[in-house]
Amino acid sequence: MAAQAPPTGHIELAIGGMTCASCAARIEKKLNRMDGVTATVNYATEKATVQFPEGVTADDLIATVVKTGYTAELPKPPRSAESGEPAEPEDELKPLRQRLITALVLSVPVIALAMVPALQFKNWQWMSLVLASPVVVYAGWPFHRAAWTNLRHGAATMDTLVSLGTLAAFGWSLWALFLGNAGTPGMKHGFEFSMTRSDGSSNIYLEAASGVIAFILAGRYFEARSKRRAGAALRTLLELGAKDVAVIRGGAEQRIPIDQLNVGDVFVVRPGEKIATDGVVEEGTSAVDASLLTGESVPVEVGPGDAVVGATVNAGGRLLVRASRVGTDTQLAQMAKLVEDAQTGKAQVQRLADRISGVFVPIVIALAVATLGFWLGTGGGTAAAFTAAVAVLIIACPCALGLATPTALLVGTGRGAQMGILIKGPEVLESTRRVDTVVLDKTGTVTSGRMALVKVVVDSGAETGEEQVLRLAGALEDASEHPIAQAIAKGATERVGELPRVDDFGNIEGLGVQGVVDGHGVLVGRPKLLAEWEQHLTPELELAMTEAAARGETAVAVGWDGRARAVLTVADQIKPTSAEAITQLRALGLRPVLLTGDNEAVARTVADQVGIDEVIAEVMPSDKVDVVKRLQAEGRTVAMVGDGVNDAAALAQADLGLAMGTGTDAAIEASDLTLVRGDLRSAADAIRLSRKTLGTIKGNLFWAFAYNVAALPLAATGLLNPMIAGGAMAFSSVFVVSNSLRLRRFRQLDGNG
Repeated sequence: MAAQAPPTGHIELAIGGMTCASCAARIEKKLNRMDGVTATVNYATEKATVQFPEGVTADDLIATVVKTGYTAELPKPPRSAESGEPAEPEDELKPLRQRLITALVLSVPVIALAMVPALQFKNWQWMSLVLASPVVVYAGWPFHRAAWTNLRHGAATMDTLVSLGTLAAFGWSLWALFLGNAGTPGMKHGFEFSMTRSDGSSNIYLEAASGVIAFILAGRYFEARSKRRAGAALRTLLELGAKDVAVIRGGAEQRIPIDQLNVGDVFVVRPGEKIATDGVVEEGTSAVDASLLTGESVPVEVGPGDAVVGATVNAGGRLLVRASRVGTDTQLAQMAKLVEDAQTGKAQVQRLADRISGVFVPIVIALAVATLGFWLGTGGGTAAAFTAAVAVLIIACPCALGLATPTALLVGTGRGAQMGILIKGPEVLESTRRVDTVVLDKTGTVTSGRMALVKVVVDSGAETGEEQVLRLAGALEDASEHPIAQAIAKGATERVGELPRVDDFGNIEGLGVQGVVDGHGVLVGRPKLLAEWEQHLTPELELAMTEAAARGETAVAVGWDGRARAVLTVADQIKPTSAEAITQLRALGLRPVLLTGDNEAVARTVADQVGIDEVIAEVMPSDKVDVVKRLQAEGRTVAMVGDGVNDAAALAQADLGLAMGTGTDAAIEASDLTLVRGDLRSAADAIRLSRKTLGTIKGNLFWAFAYNVAALPLAATGLLNPMIAGGAMAFSSVFVVSNSLRLRRFRQLDGNG
């Protein structure tokens, strides 16, 4: 195919056919062997990021990947999928799901017939062959194809072991049925425990061949479903932006799709609408809620000449904005790029089973060849020699190994779901063991992310009480749509009940509000607004304003009937469980770091209240990624907990990303773990559960291989009969499942339930 690409530069390729992290490593190695080419291949996102010199084309890169045994193509444009893109992951999973269903439906009766003598009717073995054949050939095809690819490159993975074992079991069964005695009508599997040498002509292993494929396909499907979510973070980010915009053209307002907006166009943003793209305010004043992107909990006041960012929400008045950046140049698009770069650069953990298989498979093959040579060399007969050699391959077939990871994952993730913890995949678990630093976003993670009334300071000489201040100020603020006003109104309602009616309400842009409540002319806003009405703050109220600013809180003044009466402060509230969560994280050996876009004073106040020593404040989204990278460069393994779009790139960059389920979809998609309840204590539970699940997987893998290894000498000496083979395989599988089920007893820490 002709690829449209510049003669030199940077390109991304969509890679197909990878089954494990070692596949990604193999492609990366081949690409990097090309002169001047630097490539990184990500198994999770199925992308290769390649830098290439002049003289190398995209076709050359694609050809190298194809020669390695995989597919490659230039990725499709991301914007082309308003309707089709969400279905893409589902379509790619469809073949795997079909193979899994086929394997499960057909292998269950095969296993039952082999393991339960009472079910072995006349010619049952031929029925088993009919049922097992589609499982081995069709359902097992991905394993055989991957094994062939591995063989061509001198590598061995889990796929090699599965393919080798199942084909050996199936091939021997065919020989025994057609050329041996196993096809005789009325044949029964002998279930004696005696260890005697035989030529194996009456032994069939169809249940092993079909059962292994069914078990391992189930695990692969579970993993693939998790892996396909990797690209969803980018789609979620891009979907956050406005879909259309009211633009001023020719003196008239017209609504157009967002991709038709040009730099320099003036567009309208009404209260409650998303700002369509990055720009500069031409006319109007308002409060803009930028917490989604910046993490700042307090809305930003904007007016003519101020810059605004696309996807933030206009919480106040009508604005006219001149577009300064559109499309891929906007801050939102740059954040999406940060997420993708972080995901691409994130080291993918190779599956434990693959690492073990890389050693185990060559040993098994060598042992099988040595067994065959020994028996032939000692005159044991061709049939006995092949029986012993094939028995070695059959007993090495990883029935329990196929259950080791998926059963522990299913039980662990199921228990996690009950506790409000969603684990995305097995590669996540290995990261939790090594994590030593946990970076916590402030807004929405340690704090609630919502402004609330925290303090009422009434001037001692004002001859009024706190209740009256809240009634009058709360009623006036209730008529305003400003986020700070709404926080005051809500707080007043909770403390004093129903609020009175407001007459002659007026909004003074950038200063505050005024109106008549219960016959009083009330002012609420900046001290400057009260000063215009000769209502100057007393020293006591000025001190309250100063102290509030020092604590990082937002303070407004209240006055009526000719004098300033009180100061109300609002702030983002710390979640009641955050301090306890920090204690639990420290108990796990983690060092907490508070990371926020808010100012130093706010961050330090929050950190002191929850028990965090290290604070990094006033950072932009790109800076959050840099902070995580810096900590990683210092040799730390970093977990990141966040909830906003501004955290998505850092969550993807971190060794372990934990998203609060109360946060944005972009953050959740970019993370490895999701904490559904939004309770920070769940982060400690998530890490504990992940470590426990990983430990269970490792234990399962050890015992799965231990049973196989223990039986190999019996196979090599020709003493293996169907009962011992089937019994060892069944017992190891039962053990692995039972060990995994122990995860159901995992409990939350005291005080977290």
